[in-house]
Amino acid sequence: MKKIFILVPEAAVPATVSGPKYLFSEANHILQRSGRSPLFDIKLVGEAEYMAVYDESFYVVTDATLDNSGQADLVIIPPTRGEPSACIAINEKCRPWIIDQYKNGAEVASLCVGAFLLASTGLLNGKKCSTHWAYYDLFRANFPNVEIVDGAIITEQNGIYSSGGANSFWNLLLYILEKYTCRETALTASKFFAIDIDRSSQSPFMMFQGQKNHQDTDILKIQEYIESNYSDKITVDQLADKISVSRRTFERRFKNATDNTVIHYLQRVKVEAAKRSLESTRKNVNEVMYDVGYNDTKAFRSVFKKITGLTPVEYRSKFQKLEY
Repeated sequence: MKKIFILVPEAAVPATVSGPKYLFSEANHILQRSGRSPLFDIKLVGEAEYMAVYDESFYVVTDATLDNSGQADLVIIPPTRGEPSACIAINEKCRPWIIDQYKNGAEVASLCVGAFLLASTGLLNGKKCSTHWAYYDLFRANFPNVEIVDGAIITEQNGIYSSGGANSFWNLLLYILEKYTCRETALTASKFFAIDIDRSSQSPFMMFQGQKNHQDTDILKIQEYIESNYSDKITVDQLADKISVSRRTFERRFKNATDNTVIHYLQRVKVEAAKRSLESTRKNVNEVMYDVGYNDTKAFRSVFKKITGLTPVEYRSKFQKLEY
């Protein structure tokens, strides 16, 4: 039997506690229906017998506490609701437990912003990680020794897994299920739960907001200029001239402040504007392209797909508001 411990931290998001238990319990039923033995022994583990989750709106009855849980084969860390550093602080006792579980042979999987609690243990240092796209900047600021894989739904390294934002955790659970059983079992589970098993990127859902949590006022002015004039032809030299520094110095300062190159930042701002237009207007793709400052269809399509994972036409088909 594979022992799966689902950690129940204080302020956990309820669906990410019940979801893993439901999926692996159903996987046992799928295995039994196909003539095989159930594989998973699933336990909810918390600091206490009753754990308050989601602003104390719900309570979870745990199967074991941190002190008497025993050893797992897999530990799942759900996300918490609230400011990440505060959630880490109130779940301080979980950190040594997670470290001990991993050092004694358990694999560990964080779901969405559960990556913050996992990263606070130090186990992710020097490793790759996924989390919710909206928290990338905050995560990088708090854990500079961990590499965020931009847009990734799933990462895996040295027995440590992590998932992208929100419902991406289902894809990680299916990934682990397939690894522990077989493709057929994972496919059956994906059909039961109506999940696209092979979704590999959260890029189509990402909204670029820029990295402005820094103290370089000159670079902030440049960011604001770019966001107000994205439809114009803007060169790096022009932007450097605006703050009276060399191009080399400007590019270095911009990258240090925003974690983006100047060119990539320009592209992200233009694509974000194009996405909004594709979602809410009837303009054709060429019109949208011209509006955001491109005049080369191939280049626009290439940059758009690189950032979102979809062509402009595919993006519009997926996200345009329907009118009835």
